[in-house]
Amino acid sequence: MSKSDDKPETGQRLITRRSLGLMTVPAAAAALTLRPGAAWAQGKRLAYLTPGLDLPYWRTLANGVRDEAAKHGATSTTYDSHNSAQTQLQNAQDAIVKQVDGIVLSPTDTSTAPSVLAVAAQARIPVVIADIGTSSGEYLSFVISDNTKGAYGIGKVLAQKLAASGHKNNTVGLVTISLARQNGKDRTAGFMKAMDEAGIKQVALSQMVTYTADETFKFVQDMITAHPEMDGLFIETDEPTIGALRALKAGRDTPGKDVYVAAFDGIPEFIPMIESGEIVGSGMQQPYLFGQQSARALFDHFAGKTPAKRIDVPIIVVDQSNVKEMAPIVRKTTFGLS
Repeated sequence: MSKSDDKPETGQRLITRRSLGLMTVPAAAAALTLRPGAAWAQGKRLAYLTPGLDLPYWRTLANGVRDEAAKHGATSTTYDSHNSAQTQLQNAQDAIVKQVDGIVLSPTDTSTAPSVLAVAAQARIPVVIADIGTSSGEYLSFVISDNTKGAYGIGKVLAQKLAASGHKNNTVGLVTISLARQNGKDRTAGFMKAMDEAGIKQVALSQMVTYTADETFKFVQDMITAHPEMDGLFIETDEPTIGALRALKAGRDTPGKDVYVAAFDGIPEFIPMIESGEIVGSGMQQPYLFGQQSARALFDHFAGKTPAKRIDVPIIVVDQSNVKEMAPIVRKTTFGLS
């Protein structure tokens, strides 16, 4: 979700906007630093509601919230919603009963966020939305990346690879995150813009439900069976990409016929895969920064400041041309490693 008319800003005037897209990671972190251990921060309790801890992305975001809270003498508890709207709402209610001071919410999808925002508003607990977004409701800040631009960037990398392959009539398949999520719509639109510009046609699309490597393995098996001519794949999140690669290896019975794979988000295994060409690259969000900045927005609020209504975190498109340069940065901000 990157456009200025995104749903999370519906019904509220954009007070201020903090864009990090043109800043280095160290500069962005320094610009948001608050005085640690201040009296107004000591003992504050945060809750982080995540769609599902089965994905590394959400675990890394949770770690960013936790670490930033600890810097301020506060604590954070993570609640796993298991990709269930009902569980997500129950988690919110449980956190409210425990009298948390603030909530960081990564909704199961855009349409399920308003119910959490409503119960939090009734309890007068501030909420920061970290990724995905909401179709309505009141919130303190919205931390997001330009998913359209990031997916367009990695789409361009794949298009260039296909153009250089010498294959005729290039076609691609997509395994998307839920298209009920605005970020899913944006990733798909950005990628398809790059394909359209290159004259590459989409022949298959499947939407993730469980977000597992096994699920995507089956999707890709079906795609290559139905479309043996398919040359490219875009997998819209990290670990499912491993399932796609497994399916391609299992089904590869045409010598010299390569299916090029572009990914989104990131796990440590992606670095050697990009270096070797096993995947062409990935549009890597920076979930650790998402977590840090979500918590900082709450601490701004606790300190009596007005945090930015929207906080943009850049996406880093990593491919063979820049993987050595970017690896130390994404190791921390994307993979959450020290």
